[in-house]
Amino acid sequence: MYKIDLNCDMGESFGSYVQGNDEEMMKYITSANIACGYHAGDPHVMRQTVKLAKKYDVAIGAHPGYPDLMGFGRREINCTSEEIQDYILYQMGALREFARAYDMRINHCKPHGALYMRAMEDEKVARAILEALHKIDSEMIVFAVNNSAMLHEAIRMGVPVAKEGYSDREHREDGNLILTRKSTTITDYEAMANRVVRMVKDKKVITFDEKDADIDVQTICIHGDTSGAPELAQAIVKALKKADVEIVNTKSILA
Repeated sequence: MYKIDLNCDMGESFGSYVQGNDEEMMKYITSANIACGYHAGDPHVMRQTVKLAKKYDVAIGAHPGYPDLMGFGRREINCTSEEIQDYILYQMGALREFARAYDMRINHCKPHGALYMRAMEDEKVARAILEALHKIDSEMIVFAVNNSAMLHEAIRMGVPVAKEGYSDREHREDGNLILTRKSTTITDYEAMANRVVRMVKDKKVITFDEKDADIDVQTICIHGDTSGAPELAQAIVKALKKADVEIVNTKSILA
């Protein structure tokens, strides 16, 4: 039986700003990446998101980013390794206490935005993140894209890693992600769902420049702020079940 985790970036509302469609998305996913207040989110939203994950039996993970609320964590910030570790520890510590309040445990970490993309290409940044995670929990899973510095460093350091693909973003030929600042508009849910099935079962994906590339995935991201995200998630779940793919969280896949 093929298995896949479906993850979604969540808890990205803050103050009077509403972002995403968290409760509706919780119905379809198995892992929630929860913003920790640096690029988005606030204490009240973090609590509410953890509570929703508990309600829908969704594994929770931290979604830490650069301290860049104005730029939504999508701007590069020049940091030392020690500063990056402190940012990770600070944000995960905040989420951990909300998790403890609901008798839950942080399952994974998926860095956000510019920090995530930098870690995919920069071994020093990847090591800083991984070292911070190891200090917290040696069994903490990190998400990483194919053929990335984060993936290679996690394997070298013995950190559990789940390879990530994207349902609603474009891939490069090496399996890495094309970072965009704007969400895409979905017009063909079935085609995108079938692309996910192909990534899981055939380990293939059509790239942004129309090439057929190899990809290996244990988790698929569906962005909650993408237009039509709940409908896409529903289509993906339907297509995966039809293709006899079991939808479970990463802990079950990597066990």
